[in-house]
Amino acid sequence: MLKRYLIINLLIIASLWPLKITLAQGVDPTFNPSHIIEDSEMLNANSMSLTEIQQFLTKKGSYLATYSTVAAYGDTKTAAQIIYDAAHNNYDCSGIDLGDSPTEADRRANCLKITTVNPKFLIVLLQKEASLIENPSPIQARLDWATGYGCPDGNACNPYYKGFGKQVNSAALQFLAYMNEQSRYPYKAGQAYAFTNPYNAYCSDAVTTVVPDNKATAALYNYTPHVYNGNYNFYTLYKKYFPIGSKNYPNGTLVQIDGEVGIWLLQDGQKRPFLSYSALISRFDPKKVVIVDSSALESYPKGAPIKFPNYSLLRSPEKNIYLIVNNEKRLITDNNTFKTIGFSLDEVMEASSDDLSNYQLGKDVTATSTYPTGKLIQDPKSGGIFYVESGYKYPIIDKVLLATKFKGKKISRGTTVELNKYTKGAPVLFDDGELLTSASAPTVYLISEGRKRPFASGEIFETLGYKFANIIKVSPQLLANYPTGDNIIIKEVTN
Repeated sequence: MLKRYLIINLLIIASLWPLKITLAQGVDPTFNPSHIIEDSEMLNANSMSLTEIQQFLTKKGSYLATYSTVAAYGDTKTAAQIIYDAAHNNYDCSGIDLGDSPTEADRRANCLKITTVNPKFLIVLLQKEASLIENPSPIQARLDWATGYGCPDGNACNPYYKGFGKQVNSAALQFLAYMNEQSRYPYKAGQAYAFTNPYNAYCSDAVTTVVPDNKATAALYNYTPHVYNGNYNFYTLYKKYFPIGSKNYPNGTLVQIDGEVGIWLLQDGQKRPFLSYSALISRFDPKKVVIVDSSALESYPKGAPIKFPNYSLLRSPEKNIYLIVNNEKRLITDNNTFKTIGFSLDEVMEASSDDLSNYQLGKDVTATSTYPTGKLIQDPKSGGIFYVESGYKYPIIDKVLLATKFKGKKISRGTTVELNKYTKGAPVLFDDGELLTSASAPTVYLISEGRKRPFASGEIFETLGYKFANIIKVSPQLLANYPTGDNIIIKEVTN
């Protein structure tokens, strides 16, 4: 929560003044107040499934394991569902008039669905602020102000934000704002600050000087502007609940252990095996597999297997049929829709509930859904090419996409009337795992979690096993559409 203490902005750039940080006796020696959590970790909204969140709460004996209450937008949900939705099923309604009392259904129908922050992050925040993960019987006030949102120290809490659902959702959106709009907030990466420590249990110094070296660390200080105990407690709790080993390979990387046949996708901090070659080639280029030593994957927990090719039709035990598009399952609403689009029952495969639980729920496929599996259409007037899918047209701003991401896909000549029927979406970008560079700069980036992460050096690029032949040269315009993530470095193994 936003706390008001003496804050001295030293306005000194970290690179010009390398600070020596002395930790107090009893403080974890791995704690670095200038680097508490990675940007990529903060924004990894897909790190836990709903089932994994529920299992975590149950294992901890948390009151939240059996707690249900009103969520942010009025529906009653379990605590696990509220945490999952705050991270993964949130909405950007900027510029949209939803009336005075919009429901979640209103937001789902009219707003842009977004992810916010890592559910692991929200779990740690709930323990740090209100001890709700380990407390088997919290008082109601702890639940009502679960993340401390809207409760500045020394001031009354804002009653608008009262309630577990609003607390979790508001905190998730606030941290996303800290990450995306850093200039609006007091604490910024690269600047030096001196913090008093009013709840000091460790540090004997009256003031601790900190230079946040990434946005995520700055975000933590914007929410809780002191080192001890607030952000130190956050660090120790995160380390306790979700220990991170040596994970040098970013999400989106395809890896194969030297001498073995199987191929893995690194996703959400896990290694996911492909159970069939068709599942692999329907989504990825096998030439981009990185060969690694077996020890490189030891710190990754095994995730759900990737069993079905992209655009598979899967039938659930309840007899619902879903179209699989990347990581989403899209419900085909009725038999008429199924036939109208041109699907065949011969294509449908049986899937278990566990199989389907590994996919996010996407938009329904209805009889009015156009090109649910996507199509390239050229504007006859401008010559521009759009990727059209389910009522949206996404512009192709770099022709290199046609030779790579859409290689072999036919381009249809459309009409102005037809294209005007579609809502214009964001430009098409490359998916996680691609290596990109541009003519304007020699830096090579790996796309991971929607961000471009630069390799710290060419030596690191080669040491990790990436191939120069797989680098795609793109326009500066396309590359500028990705926010910049953390540098890719080689970490020492710490267990």
